[in-house]
Amino acid sequence: RIADKVSAVFVPAVIGLALVTFICWTIMGRDVGFSIARAISVLVISCPCALGLATPVAIMVGNGMGAKHGILYKTSEALEGAGRVGVVVLDKTGTITKGEPGVTDVIPRQPNLMSTAYSLEQLSEHPLAKAVVNYVSEQKANSNESNTALTIKDFETLPGAGVKGVRASDGAILEGGSYRYIVERLRACKAPKEVLEEISTLSGKLSEEGKTPLLFLENGKYLGTIAVADQIKEDSTEAIGELRGMGIRTIMLTGDNFVTAEVIAKKAGVDDVIAGVMPDEKEQVITKLQDIMLTDKAHLRVAMVGDGINDAVALTRADSGFAIGAGTDVAIDAADVVLMKNSIRDVAAAIRMSRATIRNIHENLFWAFFYNALCIPLAMGVYGIAMKPMYGAAAMALSSFFVCMNALRLNLVKLYDGSHDKTPKQLRSEELSDNIERLVLETRLKKLSENNNIGGNDKMEKTILVEGMMCSHCEATVKKALEALDGVSSATVSHEKGTAVVELTADVSDDVLTKAVEDKDYKVTGIN
Repeated sequence: RIADKVSAVFVPAVIGLALVTFICWTIMGRDVGFSIARAISVLVISCPCALGLATPVAIMVGNGMGAKHGILYKTSEALEGAGRVGVVVLDKTGTITKGEPGVTDVIPRQPNLMSTAYSLEQLSEHPLAKAVVNYVSEQKANSNESNTALTIKDFETLPGAGVKGVRASDGAILEGGSYRYIVERLRACKAPKEVLEEISTLSGKLSEEGKTPLLFLENGKYLGTIAVADQIKEDSTEAIGELRGMGIRTIMLTGDNFVTAEVIAKKAGVDDVIAGVMPDEKEQVITKLQDIMLTDKAHLRVAMVGDGINDAVALTRADSGFAIGAGTDVAIDAADVVLMKNSIRDVAAAIRMSRATIRNIHENLFWAFFYNALCIPLAMGVYGIAMKPMYGAAAMALSSFFVCMNALRLNLVKLYDGSHDKTPKQLRSEELSDNIERLVLETRLKKLSENNNIGGNDKMEKTILVEGMMCSHCEATVKKALEALDGVSSATVSHEKGTAVVELTADVSDDVLTKAVEDKDYKVTGIN
């Protein structure tokens, strides 16, 4: 675009200079042949070949070098943009980790946990699902039993949450997924408080050990938990270290729970962690990071690295989307750069190649401008030298040759050598770093607050003072009215104390609580 913009002005300007040269030499008394020769020299020596070759040759060589190392830039803009990345956002499963987790714990509450889990997960493409399927298959093989899966109909994948289907034999609704999703479903089904507390304690313990709990339901009834754990790829820590050496901030953005993500992040050396996010929330985080980059006026880009369906929206939203080659077709299609070797070291290599290409383009453009600034006056005869047009043609050819040879130097770039990496000036901004830290902290606190509410650890209670209750029948009436409200998980009513203590999972206004009680002909005198 730069070359095109310059050429749009450069070509008419050179034609104008050629005419001026002809007119000036003619006015100065030189013959027409001499004046025409000077004008032609100006046109030939300034032919914008070097300017036109400066960018496309470097882009071509840069793309070729990337392809040799399994890095596929889909467009020239993708190659250019990768070098301006200031923040790299990484998915966890399949990106930082191997994406081949194994089952570590099985905690059944009902005997049909494994058959339900196997039947649902064999229809899913998620790496965690494959871990469950492989585990059950191995168990069956060791006991010489056949893998007879239940027939599931109306199967659907719930991005960032889990899977769901209907057992064909009796129409039972089977569900499996993350702690957050299953607890929400249990609350919707009015599960007993002790079940929720059991799940909360168990999931917390597993998460602290770096394991991911998968919970399963049948018709809203808790069947049990299967824990899986993933391993960090051998080169993930090295790759993230290279990104940090380039001055790039790394953020893990995952739908997994915070404790598990934090364990992985510490091992890998990631700067920040945002966990428990849904696919659309990943996109929101990317958008906020882009706003920070624009506000900071650093002209930096946000990159997203992922491999799954859950990452597709974020990959599309990011300025530069990197898809792991072993990932899903959806992720590969949504990305700008495809890393065929399934290693995030290639993220640093892709950025390194892009930076080298941009630097090479700048060198070529500088040479093209310098050459024209030096040679056009020479062709005009300003220096007192009457250059013949054929010498001008030779100089122009030499300039093009220089630009091409400089671009070919990109073949010598060592993509996996970070010893010469530098932090660009715009990445040293303390304000930029502070703004990113603030965003990460705000998002993390928001998700932790949501998870606490879902898990039942930080419930809100209100005590309603009620007049007019005379017996247990009155208590039952008030209790039923309050528990029918959205956001009220339970109500403890006493006609002797004249109180109704409600436990809330969401903010319910005092007016709504008051109306629910007074609609049953009892008077509310206060709410604490």
